[in-house]
Amino acid sequence: MSAIAIHTEHLTRRFGAVTAVDDLSLDVPAGTIHGFLGPNGCGKSTTIRMLCGLLRPTAGSARVLDVDVQSDPEALKRRIGYMTQKFSLYDDLSVLENLTFMAEVHSLPRATRQQRIMRQLTRFGLARRTAQLAGTLSGGQRQRLALAAVSLHAPDLLFLDEPTSAVDPQSRREFWDFLFELVDEGHTILVTTHFMDEAERCHGLTILDHGRLVASGEPRALLEALPATVLEVSSPVARRVHDLLAADPAVIDMAQLGTRLHVLVRPDVPAAEQHVSARLLEAAVEAQVRQVSPNLEDVFVMATRGS
Repeated sequence: MSAIAIHTEHLTRRFGAVTAVDDLSLDVPAGTIHGFLGPNGCGKSTTIRMLCGLLRPTAGSARVLDVDVQSDPEALKRRIGYMTQKFSLYDDLSVLENLTFMAEVHSLPRATRQQRIMRQLTRFGLARRTAQLAGTLSGGQRQRLALAAVSLHAPDLLFLDEPTSAVDPQSRREFWDFLFELVDEGHTILVTTHFMDEAERCHGLTILDHGRLVASGEPRALLEALPATVLEVSSPVARRVHDLLAADPAVIDMAQLGTRLHVLVRPDVPAAEQHVSARLLEAAVEAQVRQVSPNLEDVFVMATRGS
């Protein structure tokens, strides 16, 4: 059995009358990438702040790297790295100056400091930009610098809060390659994301909604357990199909993709494909209906549909 990097029991945080995190019990195995998903304001960032020892829980407990986050947060901070949503390095310092500053913050030994910095510059493709001001870097370059900085002291656990929200698809792919390199070296990563293609790359996922855990597990297991039948409906009059099916109580949700509709049907509806086909035939609408495999967006929609 894998060691557990993060363990929470009934973790709760309230801000006055608002419950941001509600009774969260969670285990994250060491040496994995664990994804946090959920609508904006669902409690992801608040959870991370509690796990980092930056915010005290209202109730419940959390152990991170076998350290109680309430009793010894300072010991924990030396073993973790936290990359916030907003770029938090200094725009008016160069790439090298930012990394040097972070080395000092983490009290890296002077004997190995320069070697560690050069390794990060090389690994994250920044060796030719050492003198460039951080504020003049592209979005992807800034994120690479932020990851280089947050992992400079070789933390056992990295918290990354929506690290790729403002970068292009190619930069996102490169960023995730870096994450898997870090995991191969033994690090554990908890990452929040709104991108379903990124969620598919995680070893495990947790979906939060209104502060509560509504789904958790490996991506494949979540797909297999989806409580809905997924259909693809192709039609030259896709918008009319959408309007017809929106009035059908058997249909849970739909998404239009050009001339195709991705349709979720209640699991208690027998022969869902025939049901939808008959509904469209009655309305004299030309369409082709077939059952397809679910995706993680379907899992997300089903888990948070009460929002």
